[in-house]
Amino acid sequence: MKEELAEKGGNFIEQIIRNDLESGKAKKVITRFPPEPNGYLHIGHAKSICLNFGLAEQFGGDCNLRFDDTNPTKEETEYVESIKEDVAWLGSRWANLRFASDYFDEFYKWALELIEAGKAYVDHQSADEIRKTRGTLTEPGKDSPYRERPITQNMKLFRKMEEGDLPEGECVLRAKIDMAHPNLNMRDPVMYRILHQSHHRTGDKWCIYPMYDFAHGYEDAIEGVTHSICTLEFEDHRPLYDWFLDNVSVPHRPRQYEFARLNLSYTVMSKRKLLELVAKGYVSGWDDPRMPTISGLRRRGYTPSSIRTFCKKIGISKANSLVDVDLLHHCIRNELNLSAQRVMAILRPLKLVIENYPEGQFDELEALNNPESDKPVYRKIPFGRELFIEQDDFMEDPPKKFFRLFPGAEVRLKHAFFVKCTGFEKDAKGGVVEVRCTYDPKSRGGESPDGRKVKGTLHWVSAPHAARAEIRLYDHLLTLRDMDAMEEGRDYKDYLNPASLEKLTDCMVEQSLVNARPMERFQFLRHGYFCADYEHSAGRPVFNRTVSLKDSWAKEMKKED
Repeated sequence: MKEELAEKGGNFIEQIIRNDLESGKAKKVITRFPPEPNGYLHIGHAKSICLNFGLAEQFGGDCNLRFDDTNPTKEETEYVESIKEDVAWLGSRWANLRFASDYFDEFYKWALELIEAGKAYVDHQSADEIRKTRGTLTEPGKDSPYRERPITQNMKLFRKMEEGDLPEGECVLRAKIDMAHPNLNMRDPVMYRILHQSHHRTGDKWCIYPMYDFAHGYEDAIEGVTHSICTLEFEDHRPLYDWFLDNVSVPHRPRQYEFARLNLSYTVMSKRKLLELVAKGYVSGWDDPRMPTISGLRRRGYTPSSIRTFCKKIGISKANSLVDVDLLHHCIRNELNLSAQRVMAILRPLKLVIENYPEGQFDELEALNNPESDKPVYRKIPFGRELFIEQDDFMEDPPKKFFRLFPGAEVRLKHAFFVKCTGFEKDAKGGVVEVRCTYDPKSRGGESPDGRKVKGTLHWVSAPHAARAEIRLYDHLLTLRDMDAMEEGRDYKDYLNPASLEKLTDCMVEQSLVNARPMERFQFLRHGYFCADYEHSAGRPVFNRTVSLKDSWAKEMKKED
């Protein structure tokens, strides 16, 4: 038994599992991650992935990746493949790959078993009629007029449903439980509906498909799942989960446990809403870096380890809460601070001419790739008479405490020399197009030769050696911090942020960056952490901002301390 078993504490699910193993109630931990293949996974699923696969690993058990593919109208092979890719990318390895559709024959047999026991019936009411007779939290439901059909008739009708002899919407199979039950989920829930739709795996074999609540527990029972871990909204479904298991001859009896799902600020995580954003073109696709999908986070430059760290920090509880997205930013920022190479990129270029630097001459300067590295590595960068700096690093008439360039001001160029502004030029519209300076050749490396101090340090690139690049700056996709606090009558799309993406197409970057590999990560000095996009090539460099340098979450934590 793994050493972790001896450790006390941990979240409440760990404690349950530890007690079950110590008492002999469970011999081996079996968990599962059961997404429906009707969309791409998002950061909320990452929390569940880390929990289910993490518990299996911690306690020496197994975790299955299982697709709950019971609705052929919404499920696609594309989603199956994307989910497998995302789970593997996060570093999780499934013991078995399973599909609910693997068990359709068993589900059908158990449905017959319930009918034979007088615990299920075929109902010809419409969906609207079933909904209207379900009752409310304060009023009981009303029995269907078909509730007391004879068992033989129910058997015959259900077989006709299965054989395709009845049209969609003609009838459903319902469990016969209690229409006055205080839990609405127990008021004769639908078990099967007719769908003359082709399934992505079973083709046209079936024209009846089980409902999730009916199938869920049986899938767990077939796979020998010991701890079926769901998000909190399934807590009210647990009595139904248990009822279906208790009323047929299942090979194994799993137990369901619930934890709070992830709610993230400035984010929606309903797959229906995410699909709408993609389908209606509000974003470029499921992997748009503004999306909370795992593929979107990956394209934005997040690493598997940063997402796992985030999931560990937020923890597992029974209480819903809103997690600040700044914590997610903090996790990737901390990791990239240690690993990302520092480079210089100019987002909004302004030419700087060093008047006393010889024309046609270039120096090779040394730049430290990462000051956090245990083994310092340097690269060579060219320096000459003409450079690019940021437009906002110069002001003609600056306010007080502006420590960058203005007429008469002296600053340090990173890794290079001190320069002093001697003048500037404007275009016909009055915009500054060129700044002129002189440099101190004795200040090579940015060190003062005589002890004088400068307060400003600017980054730059050599104009003749720079590469033009497209840089994409991302912000929150939504403007409302807590999307559960939307004003009445408003839609989530009313809060879409028009400034969530800014594309800068005339940026100037170090020449070496054109050879970056897609998804290679860098710190652009003073700007933040960036990665080369999937579309990046030597002929068209493209970089996505992963996160800025400012760490709002860490700052707030210091205040609390």
